[in-house]
Amino acid sequence: MGPVPRTLELFYDVLSPYSWLAFEVLCRYKNIWNISLQLQPTLIGGILRESGSLTAMRFLTAVKMEHPELLEKVSRELWMRVWSRDEDITEPPSILAAAEKAGMSMEQAQELLEWVSTPQVKNQLKETTEAACKYGAFGLPVTVAHLQDETHMLFGSDRLELLAHLLGEKWMGPVPPAVNAKL
Repeated sequence: MGPVPRTLELFYDVLSPYSWLAFEVLCRYKNIWNISLQLQPTLIGGILRESGSLTAMRFLTAVKMEHPELLEKVSRELWMRVWSRDEDITEPPSILAAAEKAGMSMEQAQELLEWVSTPQVKNQLKETTEAACKYGAFGLPVTVAHLQDETHMLFGSDRLELLAHLLGEKWMGPVPPAVNAKL
């Protein structure tokens, strides 16, 4: 049995292109570096006080609560819609289309979309955003590495080389060779 994976939390918002960069790179490295990547949908507006991603981030929070195995795929699809295809992610039909393309049934997606206005989802997103702020977040993405008895907060997608150093791992660029072979 190998070493226990180290825990990293990635606080992100799909309206942040830099969050997307950090998300993709950390997803590529999670098996290479033996890390447990904890995705934390966070409302950038709760940090910066202005954002158009409230419904999308509440939807991702509901996904995390009910279908955490789909969170990575749904997050990626929302980023693809807004940053790669210049599509709206603020309206329910767009969010539903992203969820369906990511592999969620339309029934599951509709149910979760109905939950975005519930106190449970609102409070969970608020708690996650407050947790990011307690770590010192002043924007997104924020990656929090829990190493031994220490916590390290790194802001931005340009700090991943430093993260590798903290983990005692080798940085091989944004697309490591093991991922290149699969592409």
